[in-house]
Amino acid sequence: MQRPNAAQYAYGSAVVVLATAALLLLTGATGPPGIVLACLTGLVLGTVVAVTMPPGTRRVKTPGTTSVTSLPDAPSGAPEGTSAPAEVPGAVSAGR
Repeated sequence: MQRPNAAQYAYGSAVVVLATAALLLLTGATGPPGIVLACLTGLVLGTVVAVTMPPGTRRVKTPGTTSVTSLPDAPSGAPEGTSAPAEVPGAVSAGR
């Protein structure tokens, strides 16, 4: 089994906190059994979210390996398949 990455920890933790707070607010639980049930439900939901997240695409280079999976190049800001802006037709140059 792979180790969880930082995103899985972050999303799982956020779901635990938000789900528990929402359950406590919506149910109005004030007694210990209701609070425990809300906390356990939030913990289960957070675990499910963290486990079902797709794993990261980046591999970590360890001492026993020699190759690292390459990632796609970062986007340049221009949409794919376009080049530098072309000259505007009919534009007058300033050198006249």
